[in-house]
Amino acid sequence: MIYVVFVEPETPGNIGFLARTMKNFGLSDMVLINPCQLENESYYQAMHAREVVRNAKVYNSIPEFLEAEKIDFTVGTTGEAGGSYNLPRIAVTPDKFAENLNLTGKMALLFGREGNGLSNDEIELCDVIVTIPTHEDYPIMNITHAAAIVLYEIFKKKKSYPREELEEASKVEKDGLIGTMDDIVEKLGYPEHKSKNASLVFRRIIGRAFISGREAHTLKGTLRRINERLLEK
Repeated sequence: MIYVVFVEPETPGNIGFLARTMKNFGLSDMVLINPCQLENESYYQAMHAREVVRNAKVYNSIPEFLEAEKIDFTVGTTGEAGGSYNLPRIAVTPDKFAENLNLTGKMALLFGREGNGLSNDEIELCDVIVTIPTHEDYPIMNITHAAAIVLYEIFKKKKSYPREELEEASKVEKDGLIGTMDDIVEKLGYPEHKSKNASLVFRRIIGRAFISGREAHTLKGTLRRINERLLEK
């Protein structure tokens, strides 16, 4: 069981946004620590996750919550990870955390205040700290953006979800595309070195692309029409 804990949220809208993010990844147990007043904006921004806000549990402090809910494992999040000598703030990335997660009891995932995150005392209550690498020009993420990244990594590990598998184009189909493009380039009258470069670039693009068999078929049809028009001139 995973509790998503928002510590002292300052704006009702962010509570709603977090609820939506939670529902995106199949979570419904929200906890609010000493929150601002819940207003219509919380429910409005939650959209189809209003029940997550409606059923949220409210506590005055993190220790009170941890004791009341008998939490087995507490995870803190921070935008200010420490180095090797700042032991309380030594952190792992969300993918590393999810990769090693073996959830068997109750886990609390703490997200700090919009302004200054979790305090050092609150960080010390946690069993593990997670941080998201960001650019130094703007290192602190919005609470709901950070939650989306962390919850997605957990979801990938914890859940299987239905999706239609991509039927990737075969080598024969890709080679057919490249051959048709080579015919077109040849008809354009490029100098030999330019023709070679154009062919190479197209081959590399197709090689890197996760192109489906259907996409390859459609693209080849378009290139064939171009080739035919060039023959008419």
